[in-house]
Amino acid sequence: MAIFQYSARNEYGEKVSGKVEARTRDQAASVLMSRDLLVISIKSSNSSSLAMLEEMLLGVKEDDLVNFTRQLATMISSGLSLATALAILQDQSKPAMGKLVTKILKDIEGGNTFASALKNYPDIFSRVYVQLVRAGEAGGVLEEVLERLAVTLEKKKDFRAKTKGAMIYPIIVVIAMVLVGAVMMIFVVPKLTQMYQDFDANLPFATRALIVISNFMAKFWYILALVVAVLVVVIKQWSKTELGEKKLDEVIMKVPILGQLHMKLVLTEFSRTLSLLLGSGVSLLESLEIVSQALDSAVIRSVINDARDEVEKGVPLSQALSAYEILPTILPQMVSVGEETGRIDEILLKLSEYYERESEYEVKNLTTIMEPLIMLVLGIGVGFMVISIIMPIYNLTSQF
Repeated sequence: MAIFQYSARNEYGEKVSGKVEARTRDQAASVLMSRDLLVISIKSSNSSSLAMLEEMLLGVKEDDLVNFTRQLATMISSGLSLATALAILQDQSKPAMGKLVTKILKDIEGGNTFASALKNYPDIFSRVYVQLVRAGEAGGVLEEVLERLAVTLEKKKDFRAKTKGAMIYPIIVVIAMVLVGAVMMIFVVPKLTQMYQDFDANLPFATRALIVISNFMAKFWYILALVVAVLVVVIKQWSKTELGEKKLDEVIMKVPILGQLHMKLVLTEFSRTLSLLLGSGVSLLESLEIVSQALDSAVIRSVINDARDEVEKGVPLSQALSAYEILPTILPQMVSVGEETGRIDEILLKLSEYYERESEYEVKNLTTIMEPLIMLVLGIGVGFMVISIIMPIYNLTSQF
């Protein structure tokens, strides 16, 4: 979208000017004509690039989406119409979210449904979000659906914050360890080992190995950095392919502790989202299709798609899920209880809370194990460098 500066006359013949956002000059003119303005001139504004930069830096954040959903649910449940609630939110929201709400409001005033308006912004509103809103509009329970969505988004945000917070310390220590090691090998070690070569000392294997590694890193550090960057890009691109994503997912699931954590995170998302969709009136088959696309695991997505095909043939969901050994037995068992009692959405919600607690324990276990492992690796590295440097000094002093 570009920004156009216009000059026009209103219905009273008064000259007015301002800015309008549109894709093309013709579209901008159409917008102005719809406002009963007689266009005199339209020219592109130089602030369009600035607006694009602002949109990149100040985009809609997760907190903005959570607040928007929560406030909208509260306003609608208080008796306000959707259009009135959106009109209030466009002034109260942050700039990026306010602009988005303005566009959504224009779409609704143009005759579109709320779900159709949200569908135009897939980068912000997920398919799950849009489908839930569509179900809420169809069933006349939009405020209830938005309330559930707000609670779910808040839980996801809080859990993600806890996970990131627990991993900050190990990540910082690893990065610092790598940087210090690189500085030592490139700048410090060559100066220390130079005197051994001056004395033509008989160096032990550890010292010779350290000198070879240090010289290689000092001379070809840019090649190492380039190789690492290329590997990262290649792996990232490969992981975007269907085969690569699935293979990478299989590898992650086989890693001790990390694989269990990944599985529980995926099952938390699966059970919570499926519960939300079913509780909002979306059919089981459609819910399974939506959930499978929302999961961050190619392996589990494939399992859910296969299970959906079985459900479409008339097989109960619990029976379809029990055929896959990769899934924990508690999942089909709890789904079976939900099918028998007719409260599958409530059972799935409780199951998501269970997996969320288990995921938090796994994160704590992972960080607890990583700390001594990091210290062990750091100790081995420092010990190797100390021995490699001290041993030749001891040999030289003994010769004198």
